Amino acid sequence: MNAITTKGQVTIPKAIRELLDIGPGSKVEFTLGPSGDIIVRKAGAAVGPQRETSRFARFTGTLQSNMTTDDIMALTRGEA
Repeated sequence: MNAITTKGQVTIPKAIRELLDIGPGSKVEFTLGPSGDIIVRKAGAAVGPQRETSRFARFTGTLQSNMTTDDIMALTRGEA
């Protein structure tokens, strides 16, 4: 059992730090589980097989096209 300091801090036991592969400076996420338990995970760690670090990650990439920047801008403005 760990006590919370006056700053709201608590020591994560060594076995848990090793399991999560975290150390000084690491970021962790806290979530509330369905039964009221608190879940601690390394920030950015996969929750399921399809977890992405950003909601925009699936939109990133490189466009392979012969279009010029002006052509693309015209399309986005509805001028084409």
